[in-house]
Amino acid sequence: MDAPEAIEAPRRPGRRWGGAFSLVRRNRDFRLLFFAQVVSFGGDWFLFVALAGLVDTLTHSPLLVAAVYAALTVPFALFTFIGGPLADRLNRQALMIAADLTRAILCLGFFLIHRPSQVWLVYVLAGSVTALGAIFEPASLAALPNLVDREDLATANIMSGATWGTMLAVGSALGGLVVAAFGRRAGYLGDAASFLVSAMLVARIRRRFSEGRAGRGDHPGMFRASKEAIDYARKDHRVLALLTVKGGFGLGSGVVALLPILAFTAFHAGDRGTGILFGFRGLGVFVGPFLVRRFIDDDDMTVLFWTISGAFLIYGASYAVAPWMPNIYLAGLFVMVGHFGGGAQWTLSSYALQVIVPDHIRGRIFAFDEGLITLTIACSATLAGLVADHVRVSFVMLGLAGVTLVYTVVWTVATRNVRRSFRAGPKQDQGGASGSPRVS
Repeated sequence: MDAPEAIEAPRRPGRRWGGAFSLVRRNRDFRLLFFAQVVSFGGDWFLFVALAGLVDTLTHSPLLVAAVYAALTVPFALFTFIGGPLADRLNRQALMIAADLTRAILCLGFFLIHRPSQVWLVYVLAGSVTALGAIFEPASLAALPNLVDREDLATANIMSGATWGTMLAVGSALGGLVVAAFGRRAGYLGDAASFLVSAMLVARIRRRFSEGRAGRGDHPGMFRASKEAIDYARKDHRVLALLTVKGGFGLGSGVVALLPILAFTAFHAGDRGTGILFGFRGLGVFVGPFLVRRFIDDDDMTVLFWTISGAFLIYGASYAVAPWMPNIYLAGLFVMVGHFGGGAQWTLSSYALQVIVPDHIRGRIFAFDEGLITLTIACSATLAGLVADHVRVSFVMLGLAGVTLVYTVVWTVATRNVRRSFRAGPKQDQGGASGSPRVS
């Protein structure tokens, strides 16, 4: 398979917030997807707050609390390699609806958990919900360039990233308050209801979720489809660089799994403290994409790659400082700044992949993109939980921040030839994202 060459950059979107609001107002199908993401992401963070508190109450184990975060990442990493090929082979809209309805049913299983001997059910159910998310997300990301016009793609990516960040902030903060006031069952119900609403909204979208596949009657099996995606990335070093940026980002991101432990042990703030720290994290993820908006459609993407490196540095440096703050609100401010960088690099790398990669293989590429980061986060979170059982959580977080900073330097040096190729003036290609009717 020949690697695609760079395509002409789309028109630079407006710098003002009005461009985002305009897109939501005038594009009905994107508006439905946007609000589906709003309610679904909000419910997810209600659930995480409830489950982290439940496991801490029943076990008092930092390792098992961190394992909740791993349960929400490991199955995603594994099943996304199935979800990506399915997104390129089957009806993306139907896949997303089926995943939502099944997740709504699974969330009701958390009502069965009351004793320490039943904690294993947390990981089984959470893992199953996450595995279905690995079916939903590649289909959503691959469909986004088909649901918006080409000139709106950059703004759509910002809005999708901002949606995840907004509901991480709102869902976590409200989740902490609601769970503290009404009990953890409210978190389970909230997540189940969010999936039902999301399914109804996605079902109303009218545009096609994929381009016509005439002449592409060959449907490879899962292993062959995955091999094709790997071969594609190996031949196009731009794609390989963008895949490794998120995969490497995950190596130090197990630090996020330690935020509930920091709230419980260092600040003694319980479920409310988890909501505060994750709320600040969400604010950072929300604002980050807007801070780098001017770079999201740079003509040769050289500045985009340098901005990703800068975002990496901000993330690592902020988490090196956060756990040493005297109170939870100052810690939260540094968590927020760190996720300015996290949200920025996520949006920039996703946008670049959507522009470069053609529709027929885009689902598989995004499956690898999401799979690599969730797998590395899962490994990082599991290792962090093991160490936190024996070492003060602040030291563990500092070590993970150091891993991020080291990887930033390695990735920046390793991708220097890719940046040089952009400066050399890439050729045109028509195989990438389309402006025809047809993203967390």
